[in-house]
Amino acid sequence: MEILNAIADLSHHNRVADFAAAKDDGVLGIIHKATQGFRYLDPKYQSRRPKALDAGLMWGAYHFGVGGDGIAQAQYFLEVVRPEPTDLLVLDFEPNPGGRTMSIEEAEEFVEYIQHATGRWPGLYGGYYLKETLGNTTDTSLANCWLWFARYGPPPKLPPAWPTWTMWQYTDGAAGDEPHAVEGIGYCDRDKFQGDLPALQKLWGSET
Repeated sequence: MEILNAIADLSHHNRVADFAAAKDDGVLGIIHKATQGFRYLDPKYQSRRPKALDAGLMWGAYHFGVGGDGIAQAQYFLEVVRPEPTDLLVLDFEPNPGGRTMSIEEAEEFVEYIQHATGRWPGLYGGYYLKETLGNTTDTSLANCWLWFARYGPPPKLPPAWPTWTMWQYTDGAAGDEPHAVEGIGYCDRDKFQGDLPALQKLWGSET
């Protein structure tokens, strides 16, 4: 199986000087934080989307889930993102350092609403918290989502609900294997995709 080291995921914490330089450095897609909880909008999301698309990059958006109504969070996410068919959508499911953490049931509400509203299951980003919370459970609607797993070390051992990972966040820009940086962006979260370019385009809805 071919593996592409071709994705960077960003938020307003990252400085972006040149998306075209990132593309020249081998990046094919950007997944950017859009929203968190019920009201927070990443201040760089709206302005960076057209710049990345103009540079020829594929674009995705993620929502950082918090404890509370999963449907209301999904509605807010879609209201902000207003996704095109070629915008990748992801739920970020991890501990919330600033308040209540999203539960499995709330995450299921979120992804089910996204599927109902858009006709496609979003990706699910997670790491140790996802593994600990799900345990050996496989009977969950989350299993319909493609898995984006975070582990800064050897290839991850996954929750049993998924036979394999689709994306692997292998570095946060400091820990994990090299390379850590991207031209035009600097040190950032970087992600590998398990598949070739046509498979990545199919996932993204960007088939040509």
